[in-house]
Amino acid sequence: MRPATSILLFASLAAAGCAPSKKEKPLPNVVFILADDLGYGDLSCFGQQKFSTPNIDRIAQQGMLFRQHYTGCTVSAPSRSCLMTGLHTGHTPIRGNKGWEPEGQWPLPAASLTLPEMLKTQGYVTGAFGKWGLGYIDTEGDPNSQGFDEFFGYNCQSLAHNYYPDHLWHNKQKILLHENDSGKTGTYSADVIHKAALDFMEKNKDRPFFLFYPTTIPHAELIAKDEYMKMFRGKFDPEKSFRGVDNGPNFRLGPYCSQSEVHAAFAAMVKELDDYVGEILLKLTELGLDKNTIVIFASDNGPHQEGGGDPDYFDSNGPLRGYKRDMYEGGIRTPLLVMWPGKIKAGSTSDHVSAFWDIMPTLAEIAGLKTPENIDGTSFLPTLLGKKKQSEHEFLYWEFHEQGGKVAVRMGDWKAVKLNIDKTPQGVTELYDLKSDICETTDVAFQHPDIVNRIEEIMKEAHSTSEIFPFSYEQKKN
Repeated sequence: MRPATSILLFASLAAAGCAPSKKEKPLPNVVFILADDLGYGDLSCFGQQKFSTPNIDRIAQQGMLFRQHYTGCTVSAPSRSCLMTGLHTGHTPIRGNKGWEPEGQWPLPAASLTLPEMLKTQGYVTGAFGKWGLGYIDTEGDPNSQGFDEFFGYNCQSLAHNYYPDHLWHNKQKILLHENDSGKTGTYSADVIHKAALDFMEKNKDRPFFLFYPTTIPHAELIAKDEYMKMFRGKFDPEKSFRGVDNGPNFRLGPYCSQSEVHAAFAAMVKELDDYVGEILLKLTELGLDKNTIVIFASDNGPHQEGGGDPDYFDSNGPLRGYKRDMYEGGIRTPLLVMWPGKIKAGSTSDHVSAFWDIMPTLAEIAGLKTPENIDGTSFLPTLLGKKKQSEHEFLYWEFHEQGGKVAVRMGDWKAVKLNIDKTPQGVTELYDLKSDICETTDVAFQHPDIVNRIEEIMKEAHSTSEIFPFSYEQKKN
């Protein structure tokens, strides 16, 4: 029997439907699925050997796989800010995982033009289901204030570490999950969030919609439902265990739970995610929307080592160096798959260099909108449609405000990384030739001083000072 809280929850969500649009133009629906901490090598279509992801792979088989796509940043909040605003981390308002009391992260300012706000001007109904992390409820940054007609999930990315929480949010309403009281595991959050997303598609099948699906999977904590654990238990020896927080005042308030079968749990979680994607694709078909829907699958940053995570065991970053919080390729180069039947050639691949800030102008062009001014993104619609004329970035830029401060630039096949800039802003710049050294093993800065000089100029030009997210040397200057 379904728990009483879930019955009320689903009834609440069903009542939030929007009236059909009078708009006649057959705009494509957009479904954007954002995995959490999924690495470049965690999908079988990107080379994963220890488990398979057949449903996610279908997006590649029926669409386009991007081999050189980059996330917004190497951690959650700034990466999502780049996606929402079309700005890289040198310009986007949220550049770190800065907390906000009593719950959540620093709010995205009201003045920001966001992806859902842009699409709403063309008649799209917009919904976000999963993890937000860009502003507490009733702040400027809450999802309803940033263009989403409906939001259901975690407002706070720290609380989203736990898969059996005591509450989730439906718009501005706090939904208590009493099935999880007193340490119980009655409601697995990813299940109810997924159900809400499917309901959103059902309710809005007669008008163009933008479904943003920022799942918490496979971010730690590493915990999956029993039926999924049974599929993988004993298959990934030697197993690994993790001792976490299973009771006490911090229980389910951010710290990860214990897990005696870390490898099995990770594979089980990715399997859960793959099944959710399969159900989304099936729902589109059942509603007759599959031919007029763009499905995009991406990840917010590279693979984590948190909660017992073991990316080396699964080769989660593939051939790339680094993990989440690194500015090397493994921290920021992530999977991108795009499917649009009849428009994108099935089974195609691309080496076009793209990043999260390109999603906004790409969807603007698809929706027949003028590209917003003063953004950093470039539409890659020509690439999706197989056109030869595609604008290329002069450079891509990232900055990260933890671990001493880091910046990175990609310019053509050159990739530069600078570390510890809080202490040594004029310090050493590493340089790698990705064309011959995708693993970033050999620093060739000494051999190419002209390239280093140009990239160091870009690092200065691309960074705008932020009062909320300054580097330490800027604080001292002020």
